[in-house]
Amino acid sequence: MSISKKISLINPSPTLAITAKAKKMKSEGINIIGFGAGEPDFDTPLNIKQAAKIAIDEGHTKYTPTSGIKELKESICKKLKNDNNLDYSPEEILVSCGAKHSIFNIILTLCNEEDEVIIPSPYWVSYPEMVKISGAKSIFIKTTPESDFKITPQQLLEAITPETKLLILNSPSNPTGMIYTKEELLNLSEILIEKNIFCISDEIYEKIIYDGLKHVSIASLGKDIKKLTFVVNGFSKSYSMTGWRLGYAAGPAEVIKAMSNLQGHCTSNPTSISQFAALEALKGPQEDLNQMVSEFKKRRDYTVEKIYSIKGLSVIKPQGAFYCFVNISQIIGKTFQGKTINNSLELTELLLAKANIAVVPGHVFGEDNFIRLSYATSMENIIEGLNRLQNFVQKIA
Repeated sequence: MSISKKISLINPSPTLAITAKAKKMKSEGINIIGFGAGEPDFDTPLNIKQAAKIAIDEGHTKYTPTSGIKELKESICKKLKNDNNLDYSPEEILVSCGAKHSIFNIILTLCNEEDEVIIPSPYWVSYPEMVKISGAKSIFIKTTPESDFKITPQQLLEAITPETKLLILNSPSNPTGMIYTKEELLNLSEILIEKNIFCISDEIYEKIIYDGLKHVSIASLGKDIKKLTFVVNGFSKSYSMTGWRLGYAAGPAEVIKAMSNLQGHCTSNPTSISQFAALEALKGPQEDLNQMVSEFKKRRDYTVEKIYSIKGLSVIKPQGAFYCFVNISQIIGKTFQGKTINNSLELTELLLAKANIAVVPGHVFGEDNFIRLSYATSMENIIEGLNRLQNFVQKIA
């Protein structure tokens, strides 16, 4: 059987692979503690589930317009106005099967094979794979803990070529949890406007922010940058609706229409029932979201403090999302029970086999001296899992 060249270049999702391996070990009776999850461990709020049941009972089980039902797009416009000070019309909104689908639609619609897409590193694992499928080329900008894992205007300028079409920004970030400030976004937006470069602003973790910090959308910083920006968001993280597969993009109407045409030949409309559930998520009470963020903050604080206490590991306190990006550079090259740890993947495999904890290797995010720990699990699991991590690291020579 012959697989196309484009598809053969795609790497499988490592986060899903780690989770699957850990689940298999669990099914065999092994007590695995998973730090790999990219989804909240909370259930979808009851009012949202009830709205879905009502939608089924009322017969909302047929095709909808490809770009989403009118009521949901109108509610998304209100959300963007109230939360982000952004004015969009329903014609500038495309509802898709998750934020991932929205980003994929944008990249495929905008990028030609000779184009370049700038991606700050560390990055969410799917960005480069999507660019590969489009035929365009990923240009990575390496960031460091010293810069809080954020690109500088100078780095952006140096990465731009005549072929640059697009910059992908993710704030709050997966995997680092860091947030761009308004001033930082203004500085980047001036360059994008001057060079006429599009921006995907991936804001899926917008609601999961700590310590009184505020999320700022780069699109809100003026009409010129808004014309170049595609705001991407969804319901998976904020409302614990990962399985419902619903996200959206907001941007210039001409491109949104082209994206809708693409989607019409791929998936048609996103699930009708999920759309009515999302409508309730936006219009209904937000107490469950607030309680979830409060619990995530407690877990984050404990996780960061514990990692600080483990000699050989370090971490920058995440400002949002639910991940800690842990620096393992001090233990690379050292040994555990006679086996040398050469990279993040080898450490990840050892942690699963010897400590029964599942983490995600940093190399899949573009940074091999790190591992990602998700604290989207119970405090009981976090305490036990981090104790196992500490005991493991203490045995490294």
